[in-house]
Amino acid sequence: MLSCGAGSGGCSKDMAVELGDEPHVLAVDDNLIDRKLVERLLKNSSCKVTTAENALRALDYLGLGNDTLEGTVSEVNMIITDYCMPGMTGYELLKKIKESSVLKEVPVVIMSSENIPTRISQCLEEGAKMFMLKPLKQSDVKQLKWHLMKCRN
Repeated sequence: MLSCGAGSGGCSKDMAVELGDEPHVLAVDDNLIDRKLVERLLKNSSCKVTTAENALRALDYLGLGNDTLEGTVSEVNMIITDYCMPGMTGYELLKKIKESSVLKEVPVVIMSSENIPTRISQCLEEGAKMFMLKPLKQSDVKQLKWHLMKCRN
């Protein structure tokens, strides 16, 4: 199942993927098997993938963490994150990203193994581009790639 946010058509020119470049996706999941699955599916779709085992590590990588220097932002074209993680949920990560003036235009996709309509609505209302049910399949990743390609044009 795939749910898309209301603003899922738009992209910022800054975050657009240049023709010929591999889109860079940050994949965040505390479960090693799920993280490896997402990484493999994305790489099979010609994406460059960086992984993080939790939301705090993702924030550090993105330059939004407590341990990162001001102004050091890693460029990613999309962030895909699990909803339910210890320490900070994917929803909380989404909110932090959308609060950032630098990263607010980066599309964020939330994944969960639980199909809870209120959770899905909450994430989409907060700015998630999509909500996907785990385990992800190659067809789901093709949908993600389509969103990235749409940003190119």
